[in-house]
Amino acid sequence: MQFVYYTITAVILYVLSDWILVRIEAYRGEPLKHRSVLFFAIILVLAISSFKAIELLVG
Repeated sequence: MQFVYYTITAVILYVLSDWILVRIEAYRGEPLKHRSVLFFAIILVLAISSFKAIELLVG
């Protein structure tokens, strides 16, 4: 059952990371030069923290 939690969380994190990146670009008023690197950094931080939370909650 854990794989279902991880899969759902991964999809949510992908959408959330893209939304955060779009908000940063809107704030700056221009597209970022290294957009993919920043996207990777955002999703990495969110994934590590949320997957660790799932591991602690589910066991």
